[in-house]
Amino acid sequence: MGFDPQKITTAIMKAIDAVGGADGKMAKKLSDQVVEMIHSKFGGQVPGVEDVQDVVEAVLIQSGYEDVAKAYILYRQKRTELREAKKFFVPQDELKLSLNATSVLTRRYLLRDIEGNIIETPSQMFRRVARHVAAAELQHGPSTQALKAEAGFYEVMARLQFVPNSPTLMNAGTPAGQLSACFVLPVEDSIRSIFDQVKNMALIHQSGGGTGFSFSRIRPRGSIIESTKGIASGPVSFMMIYDTATDVMKRGGKRRGANMGILRVDHPDILDFITAKEKEGVLTNFNMSVAVTDDFMEAVKKNDSYPLVDPHTGTTSRKLNASDVFNLIVAAAWRTGDPGLIFIDEVNRHNVTPRLGSMEATNPCGEMPLLPYESCNLGSINLSRIVDEGDINWQKLEGVVRSSVHFLDNAIDVNKFPLPEIERATKATRKIGLGVMGFAEALIKMSIPYDSDQALDKAEQISAFISEEAREKSAELAEERGSFPAFAESLWESQGYRAMRNATLTTIAPTGSISIVAGTTSGIEPLFAVAFVRSVMGGTQLVEVNPVFETIARERGFHSDELTRKIAKTGSVKGLEEVPSDLQGLFLTALEIPPERHVRMQAAFQKNVDNAVSKTVNLPSDASIGDVEKVFMLAYELKCKGITVYRYGSKKEQVLYMGSIIGRETGETLQYVSADPEYAGGCLRTECPTA
Repeated sequence: MGFDPQKITTAIMKAIDAVGGADGKMAKKLSDQVVEMIHSKFGGQVPGVEDVQDVVEAVLIQSGYEDVAKAYILYRQKRTELREAKKFFVPQDELKLSLNATSVLTRRYLLRDIEGNIIETPSQMFRRVARHVAAAELQHGPSTQALKAEAGFYEVMARLQFVPNSPTLMNAGTPAGQLSACFVLPVEDSIRSIFDQVKNMALIHQSGGGTGFSFSRIRPRGSIIESTKGIASGPVSFMMIYDTATDVMKRGGKRRGANMGILRVDHPDILDFITAKEKEGVLTNFNMSVAVTDDFMEAVKKNDSYPLVDPHTGTTSRKLNASDVFNLIVAAAWRTGDPGLIFIDEVNRHNVTPRLGSMEATNPCGEMPLLPYESCNLGSINLSRIVDEGDINWQKLEGVVRSSVHFLDNAIDVNKFPLPEIERATKATRKIGLGVMGFAEALIKMSIPYDSDQALDKAEQISAFISEEAREKSAELAEERGSFPAFAESLWESQGYRAMRNATLTTIAPTGSISIVAGTTSGIEPLFAVAFVRSVMGGTQLVEVNPVFETIARERGFHSDELTRKIAKTGSVKGLEEVPSDLQGLFLTALEIPPERHVRMQAAFQKNVDNAVSKTVNLPSDASIGDVEKVFMLAYELKCKGITVYRYGSKKEQVLYMGSIIGRETGETLQYVSADPEYAGGCLRTECPTA
């Protein structure tokens, strides 16, 4: 029989629920009658979807459930509309993805022919990626080994338990072949170096990657240039050139180019850097962070001065009061969301290959500190799919971690690197970044409030488990294939490891687009709204509700379309009498969680993460400058590697609005939370990139 009786039961149950009932036994009884009638009517033939639905309607009416039949007809109509909407994007959706996931896949990831027509389904995309990455097995064993790896990689992706970073989905199995998301390029104090890296940045952005730069080696504004006797224009002026080049490149790419710009706090131009984005529309393709040292942070505490050092001459140019500079950073972040902080000494304390050099910069979202010319492949485990019966399924998680590490290591061997310097640096350390998404949904499924101590404990438990399993898998791969070439120059041996395939293994990335594909929450961020309006298909506005909330609401009998629309007006369930009080505390949104709890959650993951953690502390519009100061100081005390804040409404353009939209049918102004097509949570700014 080519249909699933359980789906019939579920559909009837939803129809009963819609008219105020919740009778699972009756739904099962009615669905059994439907199955019996289908067998009688179609014999051994496979009925179509429309045929099955016709029989369901007939059984409901014959059994005296006219009101349920009407509700089912409406449900049937909505499902038909959804299927037709998906056909607008792809001809087949065998993975049962959401409409917005299908839309994102179509815009970014699914292959097209020369005329722009979609030529693969989501399942075929995952198969393409799995086959390409599994081909690395041919370097180490027989073809049967590659086929086995392909099957395993496909399974974890098709089940949406693991999704690699965007360039891998876009480029695997294509002539482009560039699979990495994160790059750091060194900028030296010369015109040749500065403009060489503009070119290299453009090549990376063209392939879907993001770039990070430290501009700390460039001489300060006003310095004399010996060769020409001219006056140096300083780091910020050259950042403007990089920003313009990024603007040009993003017009023809699959996704917007993104950069991280970093300047050390002791650079003479630090005040110009801190205030560079005060005027909206400036450096919109850059996230910016100040690299602060331990000495600076201690000087802030003591209200002491600290020296500014000319990177060209190595001499102290002047001294500034550390508290004054820190307060300027705090005020700028409160006003615009930039700059964030990179705790550069903490970053280098965890540099496992210090003999290869110090880390000066990170990728665009700050989760991957890298040495010059290093790149990194990222991927994230969907924790929401790992919860079974109210807790983490540790055996399932172990399997997904091991498969994911294998996948990401293979990706290095089949990658097409944009520059030979990047290939050399990347293969010397073979860094990978395995992270998570869906953490907020996983907590909800475990009945753990995001702002609780229990949530922090669970974060440490999960991250420690992933780290341990990832290291064990990497060590096994090293025994089979050899350690990363710089292993002898690393700190791994002193930590008791005889071999290690990858210098670093874990990272927490923001996972914007890939979390939409996976149908879950972004990274380790809380929910941004329980229900909201999303724009898809060229401006069409659809009400979207968190699927975990909808499931619970149906199970507990308080779901209704009216309630969904009511929630979408604010995004929150707080104070709604229709929603049970225990769920109001469970479905907290980002702006309802105290800033301190955001920071403590980031720190909880950082304890067991090799690289860094991308997380934004989203603040309500009425947050004070003092709130930002507390966030920054707490992040330093808890040994985070970086910190970013964003106060709602501090920029005119952002990707989430708690405001009015125009109704597409009536044209009237409606008050709803509205989100951009690819917003999944985390940073609200338009310039925030995603993995």
